[in-house]
Amino acid sequence: MNDELAAKRLGLLRELAPKAAPVSVLFNPADPSAEAMTRDLQAQARTLGVQLRLLYAGTDREIDAAFTTLSSKSSGALLVNADPFFFIRRAQITALAARHAVPAIYYDREFAVSGGLMTYGTDLPSVWGQAGGYVARILKGEKPAELPVAQPTKFEMVVNLKAAKALGLEVPDKMLALADEVIE
Repeated sequence: MNDELAAKRLGLLRELAPKAAPVSVLFNPADPSAEAMTRDLQAQARTLGVQLRLLYAGTDREIDAAFTTLSSKSSGALLVNADPFFFIRRAQITALAARHAVPAIYYDREFAVSGGLMTYGTDLPSVWGQAGGYVARILKGEKPAELPVAQPTKFEMVVNLKAAKALGLEVPDKMLALADEVIE
């Protein structure tokens, strides 16, 4: 569901920072889904009237270079694609976004906890619960190949008001009401 969630993140970022243009998207070049994700995001961007700029980073040095590019080209905002490589570097990424004053949206709540502006993604504890249910069914004798494919059904949005204030952004009341967590 990452493609659909990325499009939703783009819409949320546009809602929070409507004048921020263009929106850069940070991809890991080693991500096999990057090409498909790019197509989906470009379609959503056209719908929203947003210009996208694609950035690729697969090393710490490339992450730093991507933010140098962002600041030199006056990028309005940043969407960080879901990737384990970025997750383990969330402190670096959120610090760079703050230092370069770039409003950014991420895919996991831990980015907001690390100082990032906003996140929207799958509620992992509910997914782990689903996985546990599958394990229980298998242990009771059901064949894995016969189990239905399940997708996440619960998503969470986290907004960091401290980060918003530092960026000079006012979070709309509607967005705050929809947030599962607000970090002050």
